[in-house]
Amino acid sequence: MDNQLLYSMLAVYLVLTVFLGYLGFRHTKSAKDYMIAGGNVHPVLMALAYGATFISTSAIVGFGGVAAVYGMSLLWLTACNIFVGIFVAFVFYGVRTRQLASELEVKSFPEFLGARFCSPFIRKFAAGVISLAMPLYAAAVMIGGARYMEEALEMSYGSAVILFAVIVFSYVFFGGLRGVIYTDAMQAVIMLIGMVALMILTYSALGGVTAAHAKLSALQHLVPAPLAAKGHQGWTAMPALGSELWWFVISTLILGVGIGVLAQPQLAVRFMTVASSKDLYKGLTVGGLFILLIPGVAYTVGALSNVYFMEQSGQLALAATAVGGAAANVDKIIPLYITQAMPEWLKYLFLFTLLSAAMSTLSGQFHIIATSVSYDLNPNRDASDKKTLLIARLGTLFGLALTILLAFQLPLGVIAIATALFFGMCTSAFLPMYTAALYWPKVTPQGAIVSMVIASFVYLLTVLFIHEREAAIFGVCFKLFGVNTLASAPWTYIDPLVITLPVSAITLVVTSSLTQPGQQAVIVKQ
Repeated sequence: MDNQLLYSMLAVYLVLTVFLGYLGFRHTKSAKDYMIAGGNVHPVLMALAYGATFISTSAIVGFGGVAAVYGMSLLWLTACNIFVGIFVAFVFYGVRTRQLASELEVKSFPEFLGARFCSPFIRKFAAGVISLAMPLYAAAVMIGGARYMEEALEMSYGSAVILFAVIVFSYVFFGGLRGVIYTDAMQAVIMLIGMVALMILTYSALGGVTAAHAKLSALQHLVPAPLAAKGHQGWTAMPALGSELWWFVISTLILGVGIGVLAQPQLAVRFMTVASSKDLYKGLTVGGLFILLIPGVAYTVGALSNVYFMEQSGQLALAATAVGGAAANVDKIIPLYITQAMPEWLKYLFLFTLLSAAMSTLSGQFHIIATSVSYDLNPNRDASDKKTLLIARLGTLFGLALTILLAFQLPLGVIAIATALFFGMCTSAFLPMYTAALYWPKVTPQGAIVSMVIASFVYLLTVLFIHEREAAIFGVCFKLFGVNTLASAPWTYIDPLVITLPVSAITLVVTSSLTQPGQQAVIVKQ
């Protein structure tokens, strides 16, 4: 290990992070500055911050590892992320969100929903869901970064988690969203450099693009029997149509995460940070390119890592993580591949790539938790900016503590699952009412409330008692009934979102239709 090179790179990284956090602190004078960065962020900065918050270690480490197991079918998620997560999000959701947020003079996503429907209950319920569910996603991100540090720096997992937490906390606590956006932009550039270098060196190590993909296709006969029985047809092919793995890839990964991005509160608030709708259009190219290069490279390299491990040790990627009696861990595939296959300088560059991916997403997550606790759930709506900022910073402490607890408690290989869970919950609870808030004038407050509440509880019940993957992790169903799930195939592996999103949308339409006379929501400041 070249400690001099590592410490030099670390020093530069930390100096830049602290400096940008300080700039955010210097320019954070009001609640508006803390929550939406004053509403005048440059479009390129916004697009980079949006992408860096969207794509985290969860995508690079967690989903990259999943691609090593299930193959390049995950590239459909990249395509979905670009079309839905950037184009649809910016053009159809971002523009309307920014316009309405400006008219309503709101500073957070829960406040936006509450003001749009004239409902304090919607605001508080949404803030409560975010405050309690966001740490699950934050823990997944923190685990991804910590696992790489564990491999690359030969440090304990616990120490890596604490180090992550301290660095992120320092600039979110003081700098608010301005500090978050400044550091996100820097971290986005580091991520781009690191992932491009990883792609080039991976193809070079495996004999070029054509040779690498041919070698991966040739491994089809080595698909483990349990995976083949579930529909795995090789790492360059989609799982068999209608099989258990096909449903997992399509409904949980591509649909759950690809569409779920539209209802992410930490991303929706980014639309409120620019001065005009034109700025959102200006950010489209930057955002699309970022998504193409970061998760696209991660999923490709994840699948190709099977070729490397097979040539070096005669094992597939997942089996290679089970060394020294340790259990195989999908979350360690990418860290192990980088530390074994890449040169020393890239190992360190990738460390900072993952640090950047984790920091940028965690900062956005902690910021949303802080504003939900201090601003949306705060009963004193007339509090001064000084008091609001103080409570917001205490809210950051709450989110940090819960996230650290989960990072130590969640089981192995949980990154992609935890991410999909949070995306699914937000999509079920918020997406239909959020869409209606933007485009359907006849939606009623009653329709929005019933849709949000029913969808939240149906999603929770489905996760705990129906969908076997998550039900087995939480263990509630087993403790109560002695079985992991109360359902039978195919419902045990069809993602809960497939059930709850239609329930949420239908409930919204039906309830709004029944409460229509004189009940239309009007756009007024809450």
